[in-house]
Formats: sequence, structure tokens, C-alpha cells
Amino acid sequence: MIRSTFYRKVFELNGHPIIAKGLRSFAQSKMSKPFIASFAKVYKLNMEEATRELREYGTLHDIFTRELKADARPVADSPDAFVSPCDAYLSVVDDLTMESTFTVKGQDYTVEELLGSPAKAEAYAGGKVLIFYLSPTDYHRVHVPVDARVEEVYTLGRHADPVNELGLTHGVRPLTRNYRLVSRFDVDGSPLAHVMVGALNVNSIVRTNMSDFVHRGDPYGYFSFGSTVVVCVPKGKFSFTRERGPVKMGEEIGKWHS
Repeated sequence: MIRSTFYRKVFELNGHPIIAKGLRSFAQSKMSKPFIASFAKVYKLNMEEATRELREYGTLHDIFTRELKADARPVADSPDAFVSPCDAYLSVVDDLTMESTFTVKGQDYTVEELLGSPAKAEAYAGGKVLIFYLSPTDYHRVHVPVDARVEEVYTLGRHADPVNELGLTHGVRPLTRNYRLVSRFDVDGSPLAHVMVGALNVNSIVRTNMSDFVHRGDPYGYFSFGSTVVVCVPKGKFSFTRERGPVKMGEEIGKWHS
């Protein structure tokens, strides 16, 4: 069995190892409430940003998917700003080949694999891919990076392998094999692929925004466990305006070129 890396730390502090297979049901149950304080302490959660006090959360799932106060993540409002969809570590901003291939930790991936068809991948040839890794400390709700129309939403994959240093280097291609929620946005007539990738042996991705039109900074969904967001943009439509590294939801990371 693969144990959950982040929950293992919490449970071992309390002498209760919990394997990943039963993690989701346990975290959503009232039995998990005694672990909330340990989880918050181990991962140094900034509860001053949250809409509720620590004592008000009833389960680990609740604290993991916590919502933030309205002013906790200001959304950049400069012209054509393209913002980070989540709190994460932006570790890959790769130029795609004309075959829409990108490399992560020595493993080659294709946008065709990520999106599920060559026809869907064709628009991103020579474009860019941005990969956001969320840690247990991060706010785990995902937002919209730019004003867009939601053209299509579908799911792919059945695996739930770790999307971490070990999994990406030695694993079985988790970014294109794991369960994922794929959304195709239309931005001023150009496509944008917004992909939420599950991980940690438990797949749970929830879309919360069912609107046909979404705006920069709008909430879109959340991860219950483990998470990576991959964004694909067409050639010439995006320019990066900051360094790779830690980002916060709503922070400008680049410009969208209409």
C-alpha cells in the first residue's frame, strides 16, 4: 500500500498510521476531527486567512478544503493579467515542441496524452505549459487564470499515483495517467486547457463553478487530496512576467496576448 505522505506525518504524531486506501472516508468522517489541530500545526496553516476558526472545522476534509476571506488573495487587475489559479510552486514553464511535447523530471509527456486526443492537442503546438504543484500547506481551491468561456469539461484517467519528486522521476507518468478534470476555455477566440490532476492514491476533484462564462480569479473547484494544476496555452498567447517558484492564487504570473 502507498501511504499518504502528508497525512502520515499527522497520524504518526498521534500514533495512528492510516493507509491511503481508507484516507478519504476517514478524513470526511467526524473521527478525523481530533487530528485537525496536529495537521494545522505540522503544516503551519495560516488560519488567520480562513473564513472559520480552527475549532469550527468538523473534519480533516473541511480544513483541507478551507475557504479564505475575501481579501486574503487579491486578484491582479492590470490589463491582460494572467494570474496563478492556485497557491502552489510553479516549477515548470516549458516551451512546447511542435509535437506538443514537454519534459518533467526527465520524463517526456505530450499534450495529446494530457488532454486525451490529438485533435485537442493540436492548438497548443509550439505554445507553453505551466505546472503548479500544491503542497499540504497550500490553499487547495483552484480558480480561473483569465476571463474565458467554458467550452468543454471532461474527465480522464483512473490512476492515483503520487505527483511529487519521486513520482515524477521514477513513477508511471502520473501527469497523464492519473485521474484529472480537463476544462477547455475559450479566451478571445483562442483555447486554454485548464487541467486539475489528482494524486496520492485517492482521487477527489470537485468542480464548484458551473457557469458558462468565468472571470479572472473566480473559484472553479477544489482538490480533496493531492493536487497539481497544468495549464496549456497556444503559441504566442502568453508571456511570463515573473520567476518560477512559490505563487499565490490571484498573483500575476504573465500576460495574455489577444
